[in-house]
Amino acid sequence: MSYQQTGSGGPGHEVCQYDGSRLWFRGTRRVLDQPYVACVGGDETFGRFVERPFSAILEDRLERRVLNFGCLFSGVDALCHDNGLRDMLNGADLCVVQAPGLLGQSNHFYRVHPRRNDRFLAPTEDLIRLFPEIDFTEVHFVRHLMTSLNKLRDSRLEVVLDELRRNWLRQVVGFLQDLETPVIFLRLQVIRKALGEQPSDIADVEITDQMIKSVGQFCNDIVDVNTQVCGQSDEIEDMLFGTLQQPMAEHMIGPAAHRSIAGALMGPIRNLH
Repeated sequence: MSYQQTGSGGPGHEVCQYDGSRLWFRGTRRVLDQPYVACVGGDETFGRFVERPFSAILEDRLERRVLNFGCLFSGVDALCHDNGLRDMLNGADLCVVQAPGLLGQSNHFYRVHPRRNDRFLAPTEDLIRLFPEIDFTEVHFVRHLMTSLNKLRDSRLEVVLDELRRNWLRQVVGFLQDLETPVIFLRLQVIRKALGEQPSDIADVEITDQMIKSVGQFCNDIVDVNTQVCGQSDEIEDMLFGTLQQPMAEHMIGPAAHRSIAGALMGPIRNLH
């Protein structure tokens, strides 16, 4: 069984599917024939290792149905290429769309798994020609790929980054243009410095302010939230995780971060209704 099918994102994390979508979402399946707000995104929207993700907090505070369409390991491809998900978002009164990361997308230089977008499947011939000294058979995740390219410290990396930025903009803009419901675009900037990930090595693969500005014209509002993982915020005791999962849990945002995100979204959501 797959990770999503077993629900092993943390103790008590049920997952479900909806007709027309190949993605797995958090919680039990809910009816779609009553009004709802939709929250869509990756690990943070899913609420990995937390009891109450920000969508559940919003549901209580707004006193209206808020459905969690967060999907583990999803990125640009899972968000933009699942027709069932798009239909469900178009059925919502309003959508909160977490900005997908830059790396989880098939592009001119490499391919990722269509649903687990953190998985590096294969380089293209163009990437092999650009970096002939790298053995890509040893690379299995997109972050590992970017770390390997970055270690070379030369201008070839910028060629790959330019492609990722252009492709991200093209796909995300196309996705937003297909949505027929109001959209609040949520940009989460998660600090992981205390866990030794060396932000200086991966800073260039972050979504830029200009990219957010470019997609902003297709949204009703943009919400920026800066937060940190629970390993840095000392919330690890408030997280839900199983045996041997603590290292992964330390890299996820905790309950306080989810409360902050919900708080930041309350005003913009109410302004649209």
